[in-house]
Amino acid sequence: MPFDYSCFDSFSRLSTKAWKPFLLVNVALLAACGSLQPPHERPALDMPAAYKEGVPGSAVWQTAQPQDSVPGAWWTLFADPALDALQEHAASGNQNVALAVARLRAARAALGSASAAGLPTLGANASSSRARSSSTAADGNTTARTTSSHALGLSASWELDLWGRLSGSVDAARASAQASADDLAAMRLSVQATVAQTYFALRAAEAQQQLLDDTLAAYERSWELTRNRQRAGVASLADVAQAEAQYKSTQVQLLEAQTNRAQLEHALAALTGQAPAAFSLGATAALPQPPAVPAQLPSRLLERRPDIAAAERRVAAANAQIGVARAAFFPAITLSATAGFRGSQLGDLLSAPHRFWSLGPALAASLFDGGARSAAVESARATHDQAVASYRQTVLTALQEVEDNLAAAAALEREQQLQLEAVAAAQRALDVVTNQYRAGTVGYLNVLSAQATVLSARRGLIDVRNRRLGAVNALLKNLAGRWAADGL
Repeated sequence: MPFDYSCFDSFSRLSTKAWKPFLLVNVALLAACGSLQPPHERPALDMPAAYKEGVPGSAVWQTAQPQDSVPGAWWTLFADPALDALQEHAASGNQNVALAVARLRAARAALGSASAAGLPTLGANASSSRARSSSTAADGNTTARTTSSHALGLSASWELDLWGRLSGSVDAARASAQASADDLAAMRLSVQATVAQTYFALRAAEAQQQLLDDTLAAYERSWELTRNRQRAGVASLADVAQAEAQYKSTQVQLLEAQTNRAQLEHALAALTGQAPAAFSLGATAALPQPPAVPAQLPSRLLERRPDIAAAERRVAAANAQIGVARAAFFPAITLSATAGFRGSQLGDLLSAPHRFWSLGPALAASLFDGGARSAAVESARATHDQAVASYRQTVLTALQEVEDNLAAAAALEREQQLQLEAVAAAQRALDVVTNQYRAGTVGYLNVLSAQATVLSARRGLIDVRNRRLGAVNALLKNLAGRWAADGL
């Protein structure tokens, strides 16, 4: 934004005797020169007309509004009391959230410091000294004299913010503090989603463990049946060896599931701010049911994402810093005043004859800096361009995440139903093959194959349920924890 330098012409027409009305005339003239801070506008994006993976005719995408916030307990949509308790512990104990809280406090303190720079400063001083000096006269005689000096006074100063340097710093600090508040909301949302995802994975590992326990019991019965048939002469030693190999390999899978469950429990301990040795979660092997994804999601949901709001506030902060850098080209005008008492006798220091005062403006300007200020302006503009690019990328990433999880949630819901049908079909085939083996019409290899198919189908069902929970959980995180525009 070009600056109106013509306003300085009025100064040259003022008489040198007119310095006394400086504050009344020149301040008004300088204040009319214009603002050095370019107007802030939210970066434009070429947004799609509707959700690609949503229902045709759904609303248009919109971008972030910094004033929005994340709802308090969006995970209650999963209706799991154990998950609710974990989220409460994470809210108070997670150290990443504590780190974000500390950063917000620092940003607010920086805002307070920037705001204080625009206010007058007042100081007090007192001094007392005693000195001895000597002088030599023309006749060569040396005379020594001891003197005392005492002073007591007040001083005040105030920088006039005519070019917007101080107010620009306040604007930048305020935007940064708002971005830190949004970072805190984003961190809380991320931790909440991670706790939920880890909890679902832990319950899935428990379900896998329970499935493998049940499968081992069935495989042990089959192994015993095969040994009995081998002793009766109707089965071979190869059948017994195959049954044993199947049983042992399933034991290995059970150990892996137990290890996975233990590691996930350790992860939950860290997320809730506890040492793994002090944390324990009872096993239920029960996966919660995911909430149904609405057929139409309001486009304004994307406005609630705190990471997008934080990116927009950083654009505003960088924009304000451009004005601060531009203001460095112009002189700093400071009003200062001092008043007090100064004398050689402490007893009558506060008497009227020892009173002194001074009042007046001071102007300071840099005449040559080798291009440092121009470089600072260019650096501020480059920082603003970086913030704009970061904001746009954040929005694009948000669009991708929502589209990905909309597609995943819909596909996994259908996949879960098909997997249920696959489990039922595999179980029917195993029942038939087991009866045929007992009747001696098929070999044991057919039984092994059918048993492996059932186990694979059941493990696949647990995996699909876990992935569906994860997709719905991620979609809720992508939409800042809500389905509706004004709530859960």
